[in-house]
Amino acid sequence: MNTPHYKRVLLKLSGEALLGESSFGIDSKVLDYIAGEIAVLRGLSVETAVVIGGGNIYRGVEMVSRGIDRAAADYMGMLATVMNGIALQNAFERHDIPSRLQSSIEMPRVAEPFIRERALKHLESGRVVIFAGGTGNPYFTTDTAAALRALEIKADVLLKATKVDGVYDKDPVGHSDAVMFDTLTYTEALARDLRVMDAAALSLCRENNLPIVVFNLGKQGNIGGAVCNHKIGTLVRGDTA
Repeated sequence: MNTPHYKRVLLKLSGEALLGESSFGIDSKVLDYIAGEIAVLRGLSVETAVVIGGGNIYRGVEMVSRGIDRAAADYMGMLATVMNGIALQNAFERHDIPSRLQSSIEMPRVAEPFIRERALKHLESGRVVIFAGGTGNPYFTTDTAAALRALEIKADVLLKATKVDGVYDKDPVGHSDAVMFDTLTYTEALARDLRVMDAAALSLCRENNLPIVVFNLGKQGNIGGAVCNHKIGTLVRGDTA
């Protein structure tokens, strides 16, 4: 029997994770897969929150290079995360997973506004809380939003889902000799520019001693395994842990 090591977790999903085999949009099979993995956490009585990105629909950085103002591009990206949040919530409900979507940008017809105390009550009641809209401010990534929300809800760990097995010393896609780290400290990750998360998000985690587990979303059971402290992915932790 698996025993959860963490009671409350925040899962960071990139928008690109929803692409599946497509180059744009949302793959319903991926949504169902993620819902199935989240259902495992609920079976373990783990309180779960999710921060979702929007890169499968809109990438603000690319639009800035085409002449769109950075703040405007970031707000457009935040709206894309709300679209993904709606899709994710719909998938959860299809799988009988009670959930709530909260947005940093108020749009009461489709999502609750982000209210910390309300989010905590949802988690304590067994609902999965999906955080969309980033931080609600331009110039901040969804990595930073994930770190911020994890700290606000007092999560025990931040789980960062990726397309690779963990954090490597170089890009494993282009380098067959890339070596994966089992553990890293925040300082090592920042000093070596390993792109675990953006520097602002990683600094937030370091300042508040919030552990990060970076793992491959595509391997079934990885989310549950990471929560049960199995040897999955890369653990990023405090310098003296």
